[in-house]
Amino acid sequence: MVRKVKRLLAAVAAGALAALCTLTLADAPAAQAAPKPKLPPAGVDITGDRLDQPLQLRADSRPAEVNAVIDQVKWLGQTGQQRGPGAKDLGPKYTVVVLTGGNPAKTYDLYPLAKGGPRVYRPAKQPDLSKPRAGWFFGRLNMSETLRGVGVPLEKQFDTLSGGIGGGERVIPEEALDPVQDIGTAMDELQRLLLLNVGVVVIITAGLAGIALLIRRRTR
Repeated sequence: MVRKVKRLLAAVAAGALAALCTLTLADAPAAQAAPKPKLPPAGVDITGDRLDQPLQLRADSRPAEVNAVIDQVKWLGQTGQQRGPGAKDLGPKYTVVVLTGGNPAKTYDLYPLAKGGPRVYRPAKQPDLSKPRAGWFFGRLNMSETLRGVGVPLEKQFDTLSGGIGGGERVIPEEALDPVQDIGTAMDELQRLLLLNVGVVVIITAGLAGIALLIRRRTR
């Protein structure tokens, strides 16, 4: 009797162990197949003059704009100038916060209309707790047009160059730099000036002749 009970208990224990192993193996693929949480996309947030709400750009929906804004600050060196322009010469300020994985990583202050050319200020206190040396840098000459292109309310600038630090190319229309057209325009203006001078001489001569004739009649 005791042996039968032991055999029965052993059989029950073996069955329970087999069922537990089966459940564990069945749950393992499901756990492995569970997708990892997707990290938020990289991007930039822009705040500043005439922006009622932060301008939020994300790499998954507007990659070109995000890269264009980051290109304005990614080249900054280790050290910049300790003193920048006076407050009255800086113009409107726009703060750019670079996000990595949805979290703020870097912050910069951009002054696209500063007197003497665009400027960038990098504060020493950064969101990622890095401690770069605070400093002022000359910005790229296309800063204003880049910010305007991503939605910042700035007036269009016609006399800027694309690129800036490290080179660039003119964005002035080629026809404005055509020497043949400039010479033709200059000749037309010269011709008009000569005709105007001739007209003035004729009028003065006629006036003098009239005065001389009047004096001659009175002296008779």
